[in-house]
Amino acid sequence: MEVDVLKLGADKSGAASLNEEVFGLEPRKDLLHRYVVWQLARRQAGTHKTKERGEVAGSTKKIVRQKGSGGARHGNKKAPQFRGGGKAHGPRVRSHAFDLPKKVRRLALRHALSAKQGAGELIVIDEAKLDAPKTSELASKLKAHDLKSALIMDVSFDENFSKAAKNLDGIDILPVAGTNVYDILKHDKLVLTKAAVEGLEARLLGTAKEGAAA
Repeated sequence: MEVDVLKLGADKSGAASLNEEVFGLEPRKDLLHRYVVWQLARRQAGTHKTKERGEVAGSTKKIVRQKGSGGARHGNKKAPQFRGGGKAHGPRVRSHAFDLPKKVRRLALRHALSAKQGAGELIVIDEAKLDAPKTSELASKLKAHDLKSALIMDVSFDENFSKAAKNLDGIDILPVAGTNVYDILKHDKLVLTKAAVEGLEARLLGTAKEGAAA
């Protein structure tokens, strides 16, 4: 499919061809959901922890005799029902990550890109470069395209563009190597350079080595 290529902050500067297998699929919500759940699970630190009965400080002496006290039978004061006792079945340090096949991850990325293209939320620009690291200049260029919440992707970013984009609320930049479904979907617009389009197509069609973030 043919799409217009814009010059950042200006009008059309040409055209580009998008591969139907990457940008022309009918989005599947189940695939997108599986990928996002997998991605967010990997982000969880899993460092939440409470002390259990065997970890709290205290004596292990039996506090009352087993029978004849007229009260309940207890062992020691480290039991969960006592103040200062251990937490029963509390959270433990663990990893929340689980496996998701590479083929599924790659397919989900293609469906995420197709969803943006199908919704008219994909913009292709010729390049993402600035002559100076000026946030005001980049903000002005983005305003020309009405970009308030956008993810800008390129194969690599020059230092000036990266510095200018850091101070813009709602604007994020991401190299092709870090492509992921969550960041694509959470922004209103997806902005790709021509180099990013080529890189994504090569990666998702199996002609490039699968990245670590996919």
